[in-house]
This record gives sequence, C-alpha cells and structure tokens, in this order.
Amino acid sequence: MEKAWRVEFRNVGSSYFPQSRVECHYSVSSGHTWASHDWVGLFKVGWSSVKDYHTFVWALAPAGYQDGTDVNCCVHFQASYLPKSSSQQYQFVYVDGKGEVCSASPQFTFSAPKPLEDLVTLEEGAHGEEGGTDMLLVVPRAELLQSRLQECLRERAELIHAREGAERMKQREKEKYGKAREAWDRGREQLERNVSELKEELRESRDRMEEMERRQEQVEASGEALAQEKSSILAKKAAIKQRIRELEDDIKALTLKAVERETEMERMKERDKKQAVQMMEDEKERKVLQLKLEQTEGELRSLSAEFQGLRSSLAQRDTHVLQLRDTITTLTHRLNMAQRKEAESEASLAEMWGLRERQGVSERGAEGLKEELCALVAQRDQGQTELHQARLQAAQLTLQLADASLTLREGRAHWAQERQSLQCTTSKDRERLEKLNGEMQRIEEKLQEERMEREKVEVELGREKDCNRVQLGETRRELQELKASLRMAQKEKEQLLLDKQDLMEYMRQVEQRMEAVADAKWSTAVFAPTSERTHAH
Repeated sequence: MEKAWRVEFRNVGSSYFPQSRVECHYSVSSGHTWASHDWVGLFKVGWSSVKDYHTFVWALAPAGYQDGTDVNCCVHFQASYLPKSSSQQYQFVYVDGKGEVCSASPQFTFSAPKPLEDLVTLEEGAHGEEGGTDMLLVVPRAELLQSRLQECLRERAELIHAREGAERMKQREKEKYGKAREAWDRGREQLERNVSELKEELRESRDRMEEMERRQEQVEASGEALAQEKSSILAKKAAIKQRIRELEDDIKALTLKAVERETEMERMKERDKKQAVQMMEDEKERKVLQLKLEQTEGELRSLSAEFQGLRSSLAQRDTHVLQLRDTITTLTHRLNMAQRKEAESEASLAEMWGLRERQGVSERGAEGLKEELCALVAQRDQGQTELHQARLQAAQLTLQLADASLTLREGRAHWAQERQSLQCTTSKDRERLEKLNGEMQRIEEKLQEERMEREKVEVELGREKDCNRVQLGETRRELQELKASLRMAQKEKEQLLLDKQDLMEYMRQVEQRMEAVADAKWSTAVFAPTSERTHAH
C-alpha cells in the first residue's frame, strides 16, 4: 500500500515461527496523535473490518514520548496467541483509539522450522602444520541455524549498541533541538505576547471604532427620529394650516352669512324703519283720526249740547207749543168764542197763522237736526270702527316688530356666540400654531446643535480614524515584521526538521546497511557449503 501512513511498520519478515514470540517494529510520525487506546492487531489478509483481528496488543508509547515527534516503537505478540503454521497470509494493522486504520504491514506467513535431521556440510580449514588441508564437517541444519542465530543476535546486540549510541547522539541532538526549540518557543511566546498585545490594542481600537460607529448610528438614528418627528410636525403643521384654511373658509362663510344676516338685518331694520314710519304715519293718522274723533266728539258734544239745547228749546217749544196749544185752545176757544167775534179776532187769527208757520219751520229744523245727528252717529260709529281696526293693525305691527326684534336679538346673540367661539377657536389655533412654531424653532435649534455635534463627532471620528489608520499601519508593519520573524523561525524549524529527517534517513540507511550486511553474512553462511559441495562434485 503506497498510501502515506501516519505509522510505518519496519523490518517485517516474510515468515515467522508460531512457537516463538514475534516482535513488531513500527515508527510513529509527528502527524499522528498517540492515544492510550491505540492497538496493533494481527489480521488475515482480506479482512474487511477492524473486528476481524486474530489477536492484538496495546500500542504503548515509549518513555519520554512527546506529541508531535517521530518515535520508533516495538510490541510483542506472545507465542500462545499466534496462529498455527499454514499458508495463510497475515499482516500487522495499526488502529488508533477512534477505530481508524493508521497503517498496514506487508504480508507474511507462519511456518514451522525443518527437522533437525536435515544436515548441512561445512568446509573448515585445519589448524596444524599442514596449513593447506581442508576439512568437511557435517552438522545439523538446526544447529547451524542456531549458531547463525546466535551470531545474528550478537550482531543485533552490536547493532542495538550502535543504535543506542545513535539514540544517545540523537538524544543529545534532541536536547540541543529542545533547547533551540525552547529558545524558539520563548521567542515565539514573546512574539505571541507582542501579537496578543497588538491584537488587544487592535481590538481596543476596533472597540473604539465600533463605539464611535455606534454613537454615529445613534446620532443618525436620533437624526432620523428627529427628521421623522420634524416630518410629522410638518405634517401636523400642514394639517393645522389646512385646518386654519378650512377655519378661515368657515370664517369667510360665516362672515358671508353674517354679512347676509346683517344685510337681512339691515333689510329688516329698513323694513322696521318702514314699518315704524308706517306706524308713525298710522300713529299720525290715528292721532289725526283721534283728533278728528275728538273733534267729532267735540262736535258731537257740541251737537249734543246743541241737541240738548234744541231739545230744551224743543221742550221749551213743546211747552211753548203746549202753551200755544193751550193758547190755541184758549184762542180756539176764544176763536170759537170770537168767531162770533170775527171782526174782533182777525189780528189774533193772523198771529195764530204765524205761530203755525213758525211751528212747521221748527219741526222741519228738528227733523234736519235729527238727520244730521244720525249721520254724525253713523260717522262716529264708522270712525270708532276704523280706529279699532287701526289699533288692531298697530297691535299686529307691534307684535311683528317684537317678534322681529326678538329674532334679531336671538340672531345677534347666536352670531355673537358663534363669533366668540370662532374667535376662541382661532385664538387657540393661533396659540397652538405659535406653540408649534416655537417647538419647530426649538427642534430646528436642537437639530442644528445636533448637526454641529454630529459634525464635531465626525471630525473627531475622522481624527480618530486617521489615528487608528496610523496605528493600524504601524500595527500592520509590526505584524509584517512579526510575520517575517515567524517565517524566519518557521524556516529555522523547517531546517531543523530537514536536519532531523536527514538524520533519520541516515539512521535508516545505517540500519538498512546493517540489515544488508547481516543478510549477506547469512546468505554466505547458508549457501557457502552448498557451493563447496557443488564444486567438489
């Protein structure tokens, strides 16, 4: 598997003995984070789940292990848990605590060793006087393998000793690297502190900027609220102006109505004046009629007096007629007495005819006076009737005048009330308009002050922005310097990692060389007798 594993298995053989303990060597890279639940399992080739393991051991970290570093580790599989010898292929698998596969080893098998009866012929030089004599030794292959194994173990111990020396050198290099890393960490911490301080200053600057922006937003919001309030006040003012115009129109209409009423009142006054003039004329006529009536009454009284006088004169005349009748009777008696004495009574007869004529004239005068009295009585009755009708017309005109005066007074009172209410409403509207104008002026002054404050705040914000820009430029410059120093430190770290990788590569090459030397020695030791025997044949 050519995948870049975080764990790499090393020195995996092609086969193992099932009756002996098996060592599994692996390297943990710096990209792997070790956990206490990491384990190495023995799996059959073709496994599909991490639960298909044959056996497993916990992958314990070596002493002094630090996260983020490369380390070589080794675990042991006990013989009692190993599978039996067969042709089945197996492989080691490294699984972390999360259940993820971190690495898989090459395939291998478990096979039993050959019997000890297998012999191997070895050629050995004789140590004596005859230096050129060779000897052939026949030894069991197991014994040979055992000796070879002991030699390999000695070589392995030497290699382990060399590796320990290399480990000590590596430890010293690691200590140097640790010191350099500590110095670099201190420098990095100092840089981080500087960066944190700069970040804190930047955060404070941002907070101040945000505060100023909040204040500006509040000022803008208050300006918008004041603008809305101003627009609402302007709308109210427009509505009030509209109301004032409507009231003025109503006042004009009421004024027109009042003018119409005044003209009507003037007409009524003219009518009243005409009626008063008519009444005055009627009064004059009444007075004239009263005078005429008085005169008529005077005339009637005089006529009555004359009638009484005439009646008294008639009575006197009646008495005189009676007397005359008595006289006539007496005269008639005398005439009768004197008829015999015609001659004696001719003067008395003439006088009697004169009295008769005078009596007829008096009777005709009395009848004329009676006719005149009847005419005067009829004229008086007609005058009284006309006077009564004039009085009734005057009373009706007086009532109409009183009604008109009452209606005029009520109209004047109602118009005065409406005018007073309109004046009060107009005065209230004017006061309200003045108050609104005063509030508008105060609001405009307040807006002007807020605008000035806003301009001051904007100027301060501009200054602070300039200062913050300067500080930000300095901070950016310092950050660039810090980044440059961090890049230098990163480059130094990369150089140290490269040196470490070179050292690891050198150690890997040394191990490969040692393994190659061991394999070469093993192959030389194993295949040398066979080649000698072949040459002998």
